[in-house]
Amino acid sequence: MTAQTLATADPADVQTSRDYCRHVTQQQARNFYYGLRLLPEPAKSSMFALYAWMRRADDLADDSADLPLIQRRELLDQFRALTHQAIAATPLPITENPAWPGWAAFAHCVHRHSIPPVLFDDMIDGQKQDLEFHQPQTDADLRQYCYRVAGVVGLASIHIWGFTGGAETEALAVDRGVAFQLTNILRDVKEDAARNRIYFPAQQMQRCAVTATELMAGEPTAGFQMLMQHHIGLAEQLFARSAPLDQRINPENISALAAMTAIYHGILRKIARRPQQVLRGRVRLSKLAKLCIAMQCWRAGKQ
Repeated sequence: MTAQTLATADPADVQTSRDYCRHVTQQQARNFYYGLRLLPEPAKSSMFALYAWMRRADDLADDSADLPLIQRRELLDQFRALTHQAIAATPLPITENPAWPGWAAFAHCVHRHSIPPVLFDDMIDGQKQDLEFHQPQTDADLRQYCYRVAGVVGLASIHIWGFTGGAETEALAVDRGVAFQLTNILRDVKEDAARNRIYFPAQQMQRCAVTATELMAGEPTAGFQMLMQHHIGLAEQLFARSAPLDQRINPENISALAAMTAIYHGILRKIARRPQQVLRGRVRLSKLAKLCIAMQCWRAGKQ
């Protein structure tokens, strides 16, 4: 299918593409899926399409690790061009063979909800930043990275959910997305270090007297505790500052946002109780705990 027909595709073709995106989300979105499934249509299918697009971008960056860096850049540049063409409803180049199955659902989502195309450029910039990874030097550097890979996801999401409050609400959505990403960074310290990726800013590591060697060796020093507490505090501030967001999106979609927020905040609080546990592996909530959170948020939304 060409992008010429994506925005006005045959309903059966769009549904097939949506089914693919739902499957990707169900299989890959271990935390988001529990909240997204609470959404009514069409927001649910649109969020599945958004997630599947993000997953595709992430996979192009990560699954091509054996390729030379220049080829990995080219894959992301091609994906950017394909995204622009899908949004603009111009023909996709025949070089994408086979075509990614999510294009029809993605284009339909973007057009239905008038999602600003620049957000997808920012997301791809975040992937390219990971591709050519450099440790952040300051908290501001870390904030910029978190904006690109997660803050813009918050912005795209509220366009799907519907919101009031204009730019002020958009800022709240960015804060919530950044809070989620900081939680991810804290959760993934061990596996990121194994890939020679340290997301803690160099200035903060120096202030806390933590070396990259200690971090990669998984040494729970007193300085490491200070480093963790600093970033846990940043994430908590963002969760608190973005709290008004929950009342500024369409009421029918609040349960989903509440569930995703409660799951991520639950992970952050679990980390805060014993920060050193991230040096041993990824901190998770159990499937049962996430199901219980989703059920509680669904019931609260019905009251």
